[in-house]
Amino acid sequence: NQAIEWVGLGDKRNSKPNMLSGGECQRTAIARAIVHQPALVMADEPTANLDAENSHHIMQILVELNKELSTSFVFATHDEKIMGYLRRIVHLDDGQINKDEQVKNPKYN
Repeated sequence: NQAIEWVGLGDKRNSKPNMLSGGECQRTAIARAIVHQPALVMADEPTANLDAENSHHIMQILVELNKELSTSFVFATHDEKIMGYLRRIVHLDDGQINKDEQVKNPKYN
């Protein structure tokens, strides 16, 4: 139950999937991933198919979970807006690391 509260869906606890918005479904997936408070969560395109507002909300949740639970997140994404939330960015090109950077002051952190 705590995981569903962390992502702000406590009031939707008994809702059927077809009654949830895209952003709510994405937050449900995050709740499933963090329910056992893992040390690491890997997410492929965590904000794919979401509008800017929902993308921002999802990333704020993940940043907060990183701080509160010390959960590390690894994202695979092509969405450069996500990078404004991150403290470390590793760039891959054809499966090879071509850049590994620390971000001192993330834009949205």
